[in-house]
Amino acid sequence: MTRPSPPRPRQNSHHPGGTFPHPSRRPFRLTAPPVSGILRPRLIVVCVALAVAAFLVFCRGISVGDYPIGLTGVVKALAGSGDPGTLLVVRELRLPRAVVGLLAGIAFAVSGALFQTMTRNPLASPDMIGLTAGAGTAVVAGIVLGWDGGLGTQTLGLLGALATALLVYTLAWKRGTTGYRIILVGIGVSWVCTSATDYLVARGGRFQAQAALGWLVGNLNGRGWDQAVPLTVVMALLVPAALVLGRLMRTLQLGDDVAAGLGTRVQPVRFALLLTGVGLVAFGTAAAGPIAFVALAAPQIAQRLAGTAWPPPIASGLTGALIVLAGDLIARELISGTELPVGIVTGVLGTPVLLWLLIRTNRAGSGG
Repeated sequence: MTRPSPPRPRQNSHHPGGTFPHPSRRPFRLTAPPVSGILRPRLIVVCVALAVAAFLVFCRGISVGDYPIGLTGVVKALAGSGDPGTLLVVRELRLPRAVVGLLAGIAFAVSGALFQTMTRNPLASPDMIGLTAGAGTAVVAGIVLGWDGGLGTQTLGLLGALATALLVYTLAWKRGTTGYRIILVGIGVSWVCTSATDYLVARGGRFQAQAALGWLVGNLNGRGWDQAVPLTVVMALLVPAALVLGRLMRTLQLGDDVAAGLGTRVQPVRFALLLTGVGLVAFGTAAAGPIAFVALAAPQIAQRLAGTAWPPPIASGLTGALIVLAGDLIARELISGTELPVGIVTGVLGTPVLLWLLIRTNRAGSGG
């Protein structure tokens, strides 16, 4: 007598895995007027875990230095209690650096999630389409040539990224834009900006070139409240805007024709996403420099952790914050007595992710 074979799982063509997920992982609709939406248990768990991990690394980074402080002392100082010396070290000397790293990681990652979803390409990020390079060229021009006019790196980075985005959008326009054309044009513009930056560095004086190179690597050394406060204000405005645009952004993954058929105004939505992503990467770059691969890798890591069909903005931002904070901690403790720029660490760690994405994209394109 043969045993009956176990029932096969039902196929679901709409789910990435092809089968229905476990009931505890299925999204469910929240209906509590005036609030409604879809809650994804796995995404919520991932976001909470990433937030806890980022907070622990955030506190650990503040505790490291010539004046070591325990994690308990750091938490008390952040809450406003403790001896005056500890409060001074934590809140005035080390907290601004940690805040800049946290917010810059969120800015890069959310911007990367926007561009990857908008273009439907995991290789699309501000690093790849020229926005980071354009912001860097503007800031280096201000440092080397003295063109800042009192504007500071924040404004220069914003102007450079906006000008680059406008150039890419204009060159990619042909009765509208597509993600494919934006990526191709962006890669060419990125190389032009990189060449201009190299020329400016070579033309500048010794100290100017040193300052420019130190910033171009991506560096949190010496960051203070002058960089943290403007970045905080911008993030408070742009991150909610990115979340609001998220619902419309997802329809773009279905293609322009389908999105238009569903009532989405494709070009205005794409332009709004472009402006939001540009603002995030511009201020993140101006505050911390062009930290490599965060915008590229963080959304892809978050997408696979959350098991979604697109890079989730909140999880991507928390992943980016964790990557930057952990990279900065590694850079400070890797070599005793030396503080390496965080961009070196993220560059080393991000290169395998880029190679993996290239191989995966090539296999998908060839049908293998």
